Amino acid sequence: METSFVYATATGVSDLGKDGGMFIVNNSAIAFLFCAITMMGWGSWANTQKLAGKERWPFALYYWDYALGVALLGVVFCFTLGNFGSAGTSAVANLHHASAGSLLRALASGALFNLSNILLVIAIDAAGMSLAFPVGVGLALVIGTVASYFHAPKGNPVLLGSGVVLIVFAMIMSAMATRQVQKQRSVSASRGLLFAIAAGCLMGFFYPQLISSMSPNFNSEPIQLGYLTPYTALLLFGIGLLLSNVLINTVFMRVQGSTYREYREAKPKLHWLGLLGGAIWMIALSLNVIASGVAGPAVSYALGQGATLVAALWGVFVWKEFRGAATATRTLVALMLIGYTAGLVLIGSAIM
Repeated sequence: METSFVYATATGVSDLGKDGGMFIVNNSAIAFLFCAITMMGWGSWANTQKLAGKERWPFALYYWDYALGVALLGVVFCFTLGNFGSAGTSAVANLHHASAGSLLRALASGALFNLSNILLVIAIDAAGMSLAFPVGVGLALVIGTVASYFHAPKGNPVLLGSGVVLIVFAMIMSAMATRQVQKQRSVSASRGLLFAIAAGCLMGFFYPQLISSMSPNFNSEPIQLGYLTPYTALLLFGIGLLLSNVLINTVFMRVQGSTYREYREAKPKLHWLGLLGGAIWMIALSLNVIASGVAGPAVSYALGQGATLVAALWGVFVWKEFRGAATATRTLVALMLIGYTAGLVLIGSAIM
């Protein structure tokens, strides 16, 4: 006998516990909440890398555990929420009917993100969170939002576009503020800036690639033949990231002079920091993809990449990356924070 347990239907969350479906949301307020959690997660995971770095743990070794954390959470989401709900198709059934093209696009999105994120971690290591995130992730926000909107034009385009313009303004303020600090301290972060730009250009395309593998309007229409559900896409994303890491991160390990022996002999705490960082990031991505069914991919991604504001706040107030800065520099930092906040408010309004 088929049974179904209704879960929070009053708040717009689909019922759980019924065979043959998946968990979805159909309420804009919940979608906004999921995007806000994404913003916090994507803006905070790098703190685990900063903590590991304080113990001289090379980022290339940290990144192995990070990649494992991402892949493991992809498996968890796929075989829990991806298989228990009333909407669409279960993840297991969907894997049997997906086309090779959809499978490859999801895998490729993981590999593309992996390369861009390693470049971002290098940028954080070289220039700090308050420069690397606003420039790298801010650039990814602009590219990814525009590309996602063309793929699935959902949300108010005027509010969305205005929010993106303000984000670009905040990016410029961040770069100017960091340059002022470098002049004051006679330090150059040009290498970090270049890596952040490269990371942003690549990162802007991983989300549209992932979305293109998924069935359009997955939360309101049947899953189209050959396309993936959000959960199978997330599973393959994590696998693609982990598999590509064997090649990409091995190269960076050699460049950095790190060895697998160092990795094996590290303290458990250092491994847990990497796993935690990856888990935080993947939880954020999963909630963002689920929310995209209501908000639209462009709005969902743009709101999630408000992580730039969160990371900038960590860099300014916790890691003190602008300690002792001149008044003019502090003014630029304030304008950066205002620009990001106003931009995110406009992007959030585009959902409603």
